[in-house]
Amino acid sequence: MGAATDKSGKGLAGLDEHQLRRYASWFRWVTLAMLAYAFLAVVRADEGARHPVPDDLIPFSCSEIARPFITLIAQRIHDTAHRLRWSHWRRRDQARSRASHYRHQAAAPA
Repeated sequence: MGAATDKSGKGLAGLDEHQLRRYASWFRWVTLAMLAYAFLAVVRADEGARHPVPDDLIPFSCSEIARPFITLIAQRIHDTAHRLRWSHWRRRDQARSRASHYRHQAAAPA
C-alpha cells in the first residue's frame, strides 16, 4: 500500500481510533479495521468493473463508498436519493477540479 492508501485506511476504517491497552484487544481492533477497509476496497473494485465511469465523473474512492454506506446503514439522516445525488454532484465537482488543475499545470512554464 502507498502512503495515501495507508493514511486513508487509518482514518476511514477506524484503525487510528484504538487506545492500546492489551495485545488481544489491539489485535481484534486491527483485524476488524482491516476487514472494513478490505470490504470498501472490494466494493470499489466491483463497482468499477460493473459500471464504467462517465468522463465527467471521477471513479468511486473508498471514502466515497464509505460515506453513503455509513449514512444509509449506520445513521440514516437523509433519504437514499438525496445521498446518491450528493455523491454524483461531489464526484462531478472533483472531476472538474482535477481537470482544471491539470490544465493549469500544463499551462505553467517549466
